[in-house]
Amino acid sequence: MFLRLLFVLLIALNIAVGAWLLLGQPYVRGGTATDPDVAELRLLSELPEPAATAPAAIPMAATAATAPQRALSYSCLALGPFSTPQDLRNARETLATQATRMRSRQEQASQTSGWWVYLPSAGSRALALALARQLAARNIGDYFVAGSSGDQANTISLGLFKDPANARKRRDDVIAAGFPARMSERSETVPEYWLDLVVPDGARFDWRSRIHSTGVGSHSASCF
Repeated sequence: MFLRLLFVLLIALNIAVGAWLLLGQPYVRGGTATDPDVAELRLLSELPEPAATAPAAIPMAATAATAPQRALSYSCLALGPFSTPQDLRNARETLATQATRMRSRQEQASQTSGWWVYLPSAGSRALALALARQLAARNIGDYFVAGSSGDQANTISLGLFKDPANARKRRDDVIAAGFPARMSERSETVPEYWLDLVVPDGARFDWRSRIHSTGVGSHSASCF
């Protein structure tokens, strides 16, 4: 009796499983695994390959912006000499907006201080004094007998002149009186002040209309 009941239960269980497999799964009926109006899920590997896209065109404005620009050219010059540091500072302030770069510098220059007319050394103090008396006897005045030491020892000075023409006349008059007068240029070292500038070519740089210091000129100089 027990075996028969077990056999019947197994048959009923098989019937129930078969009915569930047949009627309970939508795939068996050829349906879909998604609800209506819902996109079907797909694996990335199942998606079609995207179509190749053409490279974007480069705007003309971008290519034009990368074109090389023409380099600016410059000229370099020196202005001077200025007589005083204040004249140099004034010039620098006046030209500050026109120059790309500026620098100030000071140099030492030899400057003529006059022309000296004299009689060379007589060799001794006594001879120099005797020569001076001869000058006086010929009505030649305005002379000075130097001391017996130094570079000009025992010379007789006949005058220092600013104008070389006056110096030459004095020398010639003394020579005409029979004395070996000579003439030499005297110089001294003085400071000079210069302003170096770097200016763009074509900038219409006109310093002459702005700088009015006497004796100032210009010339080309090395750039810095």
